[in-house]
Parts: sequence; C-alpha cells; structure tokens
Amino acid sequence: MKREKFGTRLGFILISAGCAIGLGNVWRFPYVTGQYGGAAFILIYLFFLVIFGLPIMVMEYAVGRASQASIAMSFDKLEPKGTKWHLHKYTGMAGNYLLMMFYTTIGGWILLYFVRTLTGTFEGMDSAAVSAEFDNLMAQPGLMALCMIVVVVACFGICSLGLEKGVEKITKVMMVLLLVLMIILAIHSVTLPGSSEGVAFYLLPDVGKLVDAGVSDVIFAAMGQSFFTLSIGIGSIAIFGSYIDKKRALPGEAFCVTILDTSVALIAGLIIFPACFAYNVPPEAGPPLIFITLPNIFNNMAGGRVWGTIFFLCMLFAAASTIIAVFENIISFSIDLAGWSRKKSVVVNLIAIIILSMPCVLGFNVLSGFHPLGEGKTILDLEDFIVSNNLLPLGSLVYVFFCTSRYGWGWDNFLKETNTGEGPHFPKGLRFYVSYILPLIVLVVFIQGYLSMFAG
Repeated sequence: MKREKFGTRLGFILISAGCAIGLGNVWRFPYVTGQYGGAAFILIYLFFLVIFGLPIMVMEYAVGRASQASIAMSFDKLEPKGTKWHLHKYTGMAGNYLLMMFYTTIGGWILLYFVRTLTGTFEGMDSAAVSAEFDNLMAQPGLMALCMIVVVVACFGICSLGLEKGVEKITKVMMVLLLVLMIILAIHSVTLPGSSEGVAFYLLPDVGKLVDAGVSDVIFAAMGQSFFTLSIGIGSIAIFGSYIDKKRALPGEAFCVTILDTSVALIAGLIIFPACFAYNVPPEAGPPLIFITLPNIFNNMAGGRVWGTIFFLCMLFAAASTIIAVFENIISFSIDLAGWSRKKSVVVNLIAIIILSMPCVLGFNVLSGFHPLGEGKTILDLEDFIVSNNLLPLGSLVYVFFCTSRYGWGWDNFLKETNTGEGPHFPKGLRFYVSYILPLIVLVVFIQGYLSMFAG
C-alpha cells in the first residue's frame, strides 16, 4: 500500500504544530506561569525549550522520515539486526491510547462549555453558581460520556477522509482560525481597563517573584513544561515525519513547529493574565482557571458572552487538533502492523477509544471513591501521570539513545537523514551534548515528576 503524503509543507507544519498545541498551551501554560511568577518563568521555559525539546523533536522526525512508518514499525525497520529497540513500539502505542483515554474527556468538557457559553447558560451567575456548574457536570456520567463520544466520533470522522483531504485540509483551517481568534482575544484583553498590571506581571521579568516562588521549583517547572508541551517520546510527532518528503532538512521544520507551539502558549497568557488583573482574580488560580475562573471573568465583561464563546472555541480547536493528530497516529498503527484499510482502522479504533475513555469519565462520579495516587487523585490523574511523567520522558530517552548510540540507528545515520534537504542543519558539534547531557536532563525531569507527585 502506497504511503500517503502531505499535500503541502504548510500542512505538515500546521498539523505537527496542532499535535503539539493543545491544552498544555492554552490551559496548563498560563496557570503554571501564574503559579511560578510570570515573566521570569517564561524566560527559563524558552531556554529549556530550545536546548531540550527541540533536539528530541528533530530525532522523532528523523526516525519517522527514514522509516516511512509509525512507531508501530519504525524501530523494526531501522534497528541493527538482533537488537530489541522495536520493543519501544508497545510503550509508544500504549502512550497514544492512554493519552486519548483522558484527553477526549477534557475535550468533551470544552465542547459543552463552548455550547453553554454560546447559549448564555452562565449569564447572571455569581462565582459560586459557576463553580457549582462544574461540580454538577462532574456528577453526570451520562452527559460527560455523551460529550466525549461526540468529540471522538467527529475527530475520527475527519481522519476517515484521509490524510490530505481530511486531516490536513481541516486541521489547516482550524489552526489558522485558532491563531486569528486568539490574537483578537489577546488584543481585547490587553485593552481592558486595569489590564496593564497583568501585562507587566506576564512580560516584565521580576527576580523577586522568582525567589518567592523558589528558584529550583521554577527551574524544574520550566523544564517540565518545555518537555511536555511538544508531546515528544511516544511517536505522536514521528508519524508526521513519515508523511513528508526529503526536500527540506528537519531542524528548520522542527523549529517552525516549536515557534508556532510557543506562540500559542504566549498568546494564551496575554488573553488570561490581563483579564485576571482587570477583574482582581488571582493569576495563580491553578487548574480551575479555565472552567471556573474565566467564566466568572466573562460574566463581568462587556460583551462577555461573545468573548467567552470565542475563547472556548479556541480551546476546542486546540484540543481537537491534538486529538485528530494522535488519532491519525493510532490509525496508522493498524495500517502499518496489520495492513488494514483506513476505514477499518477508523471503525475499530473509534469503538476502542470510546470504551477505553469510560474509566476517566466514571472516575469523577461512579468510581470517585477510587484514589489511585492518593487522596483527591482521580483516574484522570493516574492516566496523565503514566503518560506525562513516565512514557514521555522514558520514550524520549529511547529516541535519544537510538539516534546517538552505535548500538542503535547511530549518529551518522541520524545526521544524514536529519540534514537531507534545504534549510538549517543539525550541528555535528552537538554530539557530546545530545549523547550525554541531554539524557541526564531527561532523567532529572523524570525523577522530579515522581518527587512532585509524591512529595508530602
């Protein structure tokens, strides 16, 4: 079966960015930035993004493009005879399924909040009522399951149309709309009366805030965010490398995707922080920021229903772009491994994802007494911890060692594939750094993830 290809370079960049751009950008990045002191955190985050996330992204692309396969077969095709690198395909594939087991549920929440904001459900509610609305949603497994199923069916439906006519065509439109709408929201937010203090908090580095938040804590948080934002380690990025030609060298493509990913995160902060300060809402509100804090802000804002609807539409696009990208990876597993048609792969995986997503939905109500990681922790927290704190960092280590070790694919093969084509090349002089220092940084993130989860 002839492998599908992207129709345009822009399509590849926007879809790869769509995979990286998700709730980590428009939800996690703003609240982590708020918790760790604003602008000073951002500078450290950007530093780690360049020295940390970017090289591993290039490695994933290289493995995907050289093998012309998903993670289900890429290591099998490139590994030296008799080695066991291909065993990573099982953890990689598991990571993609696990990610969708909770991401689709959150996507369902966002869909519902978009509809409720559009129809004016939150209008006239005080902060207690808005908070109660979210609590009520968590207590309704039927409604949560319905919203999740709508998201799953819609995103698999897009994938069923094919790579170029479905995934590329629709994701390009979504990503362009996402950027345009977020810029409009940011302009509106920074022009609100009293927003200047929020802009200063967000964009002017303050060493005092860095010290207050704890320098080591800020550094670890920035390392973690720079790592997790790109979704590297489980092959969800490598698949798009398998769909592109060799006209351009890979570092430039990875850089473009990273710039887009970072831009969306930074714009999200420009939407949220000025609005928080304009309405005297603490910027370190944490995870409830999106579903409780922001609806309250929109309630008090002139034209808040319109602005709130646009915001949740942006959130929906960000979530859907990631879900579509990971679904495309999941579909490619059965195409590569079993030779299934795209349609058969879509139908089987659609049913599988709906079933696999149910524990997360039920974890907030029927199974709310089950605390897998300690008091207050849900099934969603467990699934997120397995992916974010285990499969992503350990999977990234596999890619790093595979691309640099003579027992794997090897440095020369990696460099040849990466630097084939026009554009910036991966520097040969970075060999020692990516072979020895980069793995140490990944291990630090991995260990810190456990310390953060189980400390105290």
